[in-house]
Amino acid sequence: MIKKLKWITQQVIAGANVATILMMLLIGFSGYLNPEKFPVLSSLGLLFPFFLFINLLFLVFWLVFVPRKAYIPILGFILAFSPIRKFIPLNVPREAPADAIKVMSYNVYLFAGWATPKGEVNDILQYIYDQNADIVCLQESATHEVGQKMVDSVINARYEYRDTVRRRKKSCDVLSVYSHFPIIGHERIRIKSASNIVAAFHLKINDDTVTVINAHLESVGLSMEDKSEFKDLVKGNLKADSAETTSKKLIDKIGERSAIRAPQARAVAQYISEHPGRSFIVCGDFNDGPLSYTHRIVSKGLTDCFVATGNGMGISYHNNAFFVRIDNIMCSKDWVPYNCHIDSEIDASDHYPIICWLKKRPNPLKN
Repeated sequence: MIKKLKWITQQVIAGANVATILMMLLIGFSGYLNPEKFPVLSSLGLLFPFFLFINLLFLVFWLVFVPRKAYIPILGFILAFSPIRKFIPLNVPREAPADAIKVMSYNVYLFAGWATPKGEVNDILQYIYDQNADIVCLQESATHEVGQKMVDSVINARYEYRDTVRRRKKSCDVLSVYSHFPIIGHERIRIKSASNIVAAFHLKINDDTVTVINAHLESVGLSMEDKSEFKDLVKGNLKADSAETTSKKLIDKIGERSAIRAPQARAVAQYISEHPGRSFIVCGDFNDGPLSYTHRIVSKGLTDCFVATGNGMGISYHNNAFFVRIDNIMCSKDWVPYNCHIDSEIDASDHYPIICWLKKRPNPLKN
């Protein structure tokens, strides 16, 4: 009787493990679902680490109690290798060559509202100055009159070349690019959005013209109340019925914005595909995770620098219990990325900056 009960228990646990793996695969490959058709299912990427962790617990359980069953979670990890690699890459660090260029992308959140004591330099501006990256892409870089004078006084001393694109007059969503290389022009990549913007900046880097796309795709659209409720949900501060209602509301809102981002992502990908052979560096706040439809569409034909050279989850948004990597640096195949990382040492904005070094591959036609 005891032996049979033990066998039944093992079968139930094995079934739960298989169900966990199926959920992990569904979520891991949810980026292949178009959010315009499947807004909820395509937005499940935030749950991936939960099922990844549960599968890890199953592995520990089997290894301790029934080692021969450990193949179940191991098989799950193998089947989910691709999304695991995208979500939490592991790479051997390589030092960037001396002639590599340093690229930084940073959503500065209006320079964190300019909460700067009189007479002191804004923390974000000081950080940008100290990093001295060769190319800096900023999102949400609007300023007021006093702030703009500070930007000019700090940044102009470091960068000879700079350009800005504003969605419309007096809009808060501004894209800025600062560069040690000449900026020879820019153009808007048209997306349907009430407040977000994407632009392509053309830079002259040595003998090459390189297009740097700076993107701020559709925001998640959660109010401060929504974010507060999400924080309570994560901390387990809500009762069961409230938690269910809040979860449904938040998932619906996130799904709606994912559906808006989908054509925006396709617009960026189309712009890249319409310029074959051009050298691209793509930076920005995608407002979507590494397993999303948005990420998959934009990254087609490009190298995700964090996945290729970074380590860990690379959390770039860190506010209100949302801990996700939504900021990106990507490049065309004529670049080799090195040491892409998120710098969490500065928390003046609700985003951390993402930094990477890029080296141009030799052009065989010039040899």
